[in-house]
Amino acid sequence: MDFTFTEEQQAAAEAARAAFSDIAPDSVPSPALTPGAVADDLDRPLWARLAAADLLSLVLTPAHGGAGLDAIALCLVLRESARVLARVPLLETSAVALTIERYADQRLAADLLPRVGRGALVLTAASHGRSGHEPAEQAVTAHREDTHWILDGLQSAVPWAHGADRIAVPAHTPEGRTVLALLPRTHPGLTLADQYSTSGELLAQLHLDAVRLDPIDVIDADGAWESLRAVLTTGTCALALGLGEAVLTMTSRYTGKREQFDHPVATFQAVAVQTADRYIDLRAMEVTLWQAAWRISTSAGGPLPAEADIAVAKIWASEGVRRVVQTAQHLHGGFGADTDYPLHRYHAWAKQLELSLGPAAAHEEALGDLLAAHPLT
Repeated sequence: MDFTFTEEQQAAAEAARAAFSDIAPDSVPSPALTPGAVADDLDRPLWARLAAADLLSLVLTPAHGGAGLDAIALCLVLRESARVLARVPLLETSAVALTIERYADQRLAADLLPRVGRGALVLTAASHGRSGHEPAEQAVTAHREDTHWILDGLQSAVPWAHGADRIAVPAHTPEGRTVLALLPRTHPGLTLADQYSTSGELLAQLHLDAVRLDPIDVIDADGAWESLRAVLTTGTCALALGLGEAVLTMTSRYTGKREQFDHPVATFQAVAVQTADRYIDLRAMEVTLWQAAWRISTSAGGPLPAEADIAVAKIWASEGVRRVVQTAQHLHGGFGADTDYPLHRYHAWAKQLELSLGPAAAHEEALGDLLAAHPLT
């Protein structure tokens, strides 16, 4: 495969760099200093700027006002957003919008998607279950009753739910299938309770009590949930990569200026070796990310399903971003824990991304199962 980015993908990355150019990580409220959530809403001015730059409709087709680009372009943009800890649901909105375009009733797509591109509609998704061991699609039940769908259950740790207009909630049916409900935030029977992420961001616990939805608001198509989950997961790996690169750059600059014994500490062998190890982590995170993004962007086959490439990307992203921020804290010394310095914010966000991706051991087990089901020889 050729990982050279197309002109359109490079243009998307350049537009993202311009949009995020004046966003300072120092402006991200500190979870160490702010009681409760560090923000009760997304960065609305930045959201409007992304809409003006056509970055909210990046993956949509021209029929719905988009650029028709792929998951690789989206990951390039997400990588830039994570460098500055941008507080916008770019991943969630893009992933749900793409799923709506591919799988939802075209009347619903025609109603919602143009508003997404204009920044007038915020979308998010519930991708976690009631516990770390329960799949998201098992947390809510859905069944047909006359001409409506009825949903019941509890979903935890839903990002951006308090500010979203629609929330994509996976639910399992009595037949063993998974459907996607596109719930308006103020829909009868849906209540939201505050939860807080490791990074201090406001999350929501969704309680669905006999929620009635018209069929047009439920995506009942094979592969819809799997497609959404693949984009969300791969995009999270892109966020981990961008954050890790920003942290390594911050660390290199600091160790290049900090002197001991009349020499920059970056010239000490122990410091150089640790920095080199983290650089290797980032390069592994990068190559596995583009492999996963390429697989979900094309119909290209391989010896294993796309889930295998996504599992490998998750393993490297989850472990790699943790190692990068831990090394950064160590090499910064006490200065890294100073709440006037943004490194502790990156550390908190990195931990949240690691938790979102899940433990590497679980992904290794899933990869082993795929290898057993699809032998390479």
